[in-house]
Amino acid sequence: MVAMTSTTIPAVYGPVRSWRFGQSLGIDLLGAISTCSLHCRYCQLGEIEQLTCDRAEFVPTEQVQTELQQLDTDNSAIDVVTLSGSGEPTLASNLAPVIDIARAQLQRPIVVLTNGTLLSDRAVRHDLAAADIVAVKIDAVAADQWQTINRPVAGLNLDQVLAGIMTFREQFQGQFTIQTMVMEPWRKLDIERYKAVIRALMPDEVQLNTPLRPRPLTHQLEARGNHDAPPDAQWRQPRCVSAEVLTALGDQLQADLAMPVRHRYEAASLSHH
Repeated sequence: MVAMTSTTIPAVYGPVRSWRFGQSLGIDLLGAISTCSLHCRYCQLGEIEQLTCDRAEFVPTEQVQTELQQLDTDNSAIDVVTLSGSGEPTLASNLAPVIDIARAQLQRPIVVLTNGTLLSDRAVRHDLAAADIVAVKIDAVAADQWQTINRPVAGLNLDQVLAGIMTFREQFQGQFTIQTMVMEPWRKLDIERYKAVIRALMPDEVQLNTPLRPRPLTHQLEARGNHDAPPDAQWRQPRCVSAEVLTALGDQLQADLAMPVRHRYEAASLSHH
């Protein structure tokens, strides 16, 4: 099945600088219409235009292959290839073949950024396992907070989502990372609940972020990459935490969990971006 979009746009973009993974060439398998299973309050894409959990082919595999063949960027300028773009990449039913094509053509590690909501589906886990690095979003481990921050589509259940992530983690042979957006200081109970989930998942790394970028009110295609637009009538700055708060949380988690924890402000100070 091919899901039709109103406009054909380039699927390959960048490279863009990622504080998590370096110079990242992006592949967007969702197309012109932003499509996701969550409608996160901080989403840099703006309003999600299509909320769904149904997989489809939004961008033809052949289009991606042609764009990669025509790419004029030197491979040495690319650290990783990242599938993210205009929504949730695991909604794309052609995820696995695109991963294989990108790896064969670019000889770079393939990263997939996912919200994990489809990982209770065996077919999704199988497709995602083709990646070298999988970064799963976990912003909340309590159902009420998940509803408030991530605003899932009807029918999604946090316990089932976490169970799907756990099943994938048990099977995945690549690098497994948890990414968490922190919009306000956490209560002690929040921290303890989060640590329990992270201990169970045993990721290779935890990456803490806070929404420093303004959020557009409507879908903005350029938000697939880095943008520095100032807040104005069409942009809003989501709630975020200070460097001191994020650093303290990161230090506490790293000490208690005995695993690497990186955060946005730390990376910014090192890269001067």
